[in-house]
Amino acid sequence: MKVLPAGTLRLTVLGSGTSVGVPSIGCHCSVCTSTDPRDNRMRPSVWIEYQGKSVVIDTTPDFRTQALRSNMPRLDAILITHPHADHVMGLDDVRPFNFRQGGAIPVYGSGESISAIRRCFPYVFEVAASESTRPKLYTHILRDDEPFDLLGISVAPILLHHGQGRVFGFRFGKLAYLTDHSEIPAESMAKLHGLDVLFLDALRYKPHPTHSTVQESLKIVEILKPKQAFFTHICHDLEHERTESMLPANVRLAYDGLEVVVEGFLG
Repeated sequence: MKVLPAGTLRLTVLGSGTSVGVPSIGCHCSVCTSTDPRDNRMRPSVWIEYQGKSVVIDTTPDFRTQALRSNMPRLDAILITHPHADHVMGLDDVRPFNFRQGGAIPVYGSGESISAIRRCFPYVFEVAASESTRPKLYTHILRDDEPFDLLGISVAPILLHHGQGRVFGFRFGKLAYLTDHSEIPAESMAKLHGLDVLFLDALRYKPHPTHSTVQESLKIVEILKPKQAFFTHICHDLEHERTESMLPANVRLAYDGLEVVVEGFLG
């Protein structure tokens, strides 16, 4: 893990794609066959480092590959945005971190997310001894309007609407990561002013019932006025280079491996 100056937070994009990833299986469109590595998108997740701590938001089905590719040396906590398969089904792959670190890893999420994890991975939470190894985890249920202490810093959950579902985004000081949203409620918008960096869902140009579009997310940027915005959870409708050429200067497309550093971070 690279050493960060005091008061600095680094976010690394582990995956910037939609639920099926890009390229999509069996698709031969111009984006799925692109030679631009920024058009190759794993399922959506980010890795956050601060004060010697290592945290991931969501454990996607690609988590093992993402952790290897980013040379992630340890894992101190997991935040879950919501319990859809593309955000949680890599949870079993945290086991090597348990082996090396010798302890359980906390998982934070809504009551719905924690309940879903316990249903999907019941063996993790069984008390009886097992012949096979299994992840060591313990869970924390978050409330919509209550910031929580995450290994020494305050993090604010940001309630979002994902169609008829509920999702948590997270604000770390002057950085916020929001994914899988079709609407940001007014009370949540009020918590997102004064940002240096804002990540937003921007699936494509065509409307979608559960995801924000490029145009809709641009409107959010106009209202919130972050210094820098990045669009993520991108499907194969958006070619990286062409799409970026049409965006305002302070708005970029996220891509796998992108690193963003926020200085003067106070938690």
